[in-house]
Amino acid sequence: MRLHRARSAGLACSVVVAALGLSACGLTSTNESSGGGGKAATATSAEDFGGMDALVAAAKKEGRLNAIALPRDWANYGEIIDTFEKKYGIKVEVENPDASSQDEINAVTSRKGQDRSPDVIDVGSAFAVSAAGQNLLAPYRVSAFDQIPKAQKDAQARWYNDFGGYVSIGCDAARVRKCPKTFSDLMDPQYKGQIALTGNPTKSSSAFGAVYAAALADKGSFDDIKPGLDFFARLKKAGNFNPVESSPATIQKGETPISITWDYLNTGYADELRTKGVDWKVSIPSDGVYAEYYSQAIVKWAPHPAAARLWQEFLYSPEGQNLWLKGHARPVLMSEMQKSGTLDAAFAAELPQTPGNGTVAFPTEGQISTAKQAVVQGWSQAVAG
Repeated sequence: MRLHRARSAGLACSVVVAALGLSACGLTSTNESSGGGGKAATATSAEDFGGMDALVAAAKKEGRLNAIALPRDWANYGEIIDTFEKKYGIKVEVENPDASSQDEINAVTSRKGQDRSPDVIDVGSAFAVSAAGQNLLAPYRVSAFDQIPKAQKDAQARWYNDFGGYVSIGCDAARVRKCPKTFSDLMDPQYKGQIALTGNPTKSSSAFGAVYAAALADKGSFDDIKPGLDFFARLKKAGNFNPVESSPATIQKGETPISITWDYLNTGYADELRTKGVDWKVSIPSDGVYAEYYSQAIVKWAPHPAAARLWQEFLYSPEGQNLWLKGHARPVLMSEMQKSGTLDAAFAAELPQTPGNGTVAFPTEGQISTAKQAVVQGWSQAVAG
């Protein structure tokens, strides 16, 4: 998501899903449903298998899960994968860990009917919505489905949000005299050539989120992302924008001393780089508060349909949700787990502090759609030259 996996995402909105990420441009529409697996391929709940024990048995028989675009350093996915493998004896094969949400969708559409097709995807909510609309996803109600907030799931259970975070600014305190804490700070001449994103905002939701947050910081709104494009145009003109995609490797080398991305990624950077002598500071800018979730989904023609469904059950169990929390991300069931006493309080206490009272507004799906089109059309011009 490399820690900076160029995925498109979307923390879901309180009214409708806040789908960050660019809609699946160029998706190949299909109305056919293929894929084997018999009963597993059409199961819409664990009950369809006769209960969890039967689902586990079917998944173990398949013995494999095809995943894509899951970097081990992204929201603690490494430990999540290892735990799932050890718990169930199912091998998780992760292809192209640094891929974008668009790459995931492309793999789904181009490998229909193939054993190499992804079984599951973890994409920006906009991509999930688009994929569901094009009949690429299999409906499946995880056991915790009713606990997921209504605005954060598809009514037909074709996708549901998993974890999210806030746009943040990370900074190498040893290389930067005074770390910036707001978007307005970033225009300071002292940051010449230092400010990077974790991808191209036409494909990467972390980068797209940075543009949206910059818009909110500069008199823009959910209906008007243009001030965000204008901000990066000014940043480029001032010489502060660095076109290198930021990652732990580029940070350690001193190539990207300031990085704008999700708070759980920047916080993950801090954990990883601390052992390498890098003092990475993280701030959620008070002048551009923007947050989003990613979404989980099962591919309709998943070659390992039982393992795909067991993977979702694991991710939405308290164990899976707390593992995301351990990775500094905010799991979608966090509020419910607080109520039930299953949330790991120690991990929750480590989350970056949010501005104000912690409440945040979210754009609607329509606002996201308009914003992403504006970014697709205007980004290259904003940073050209």
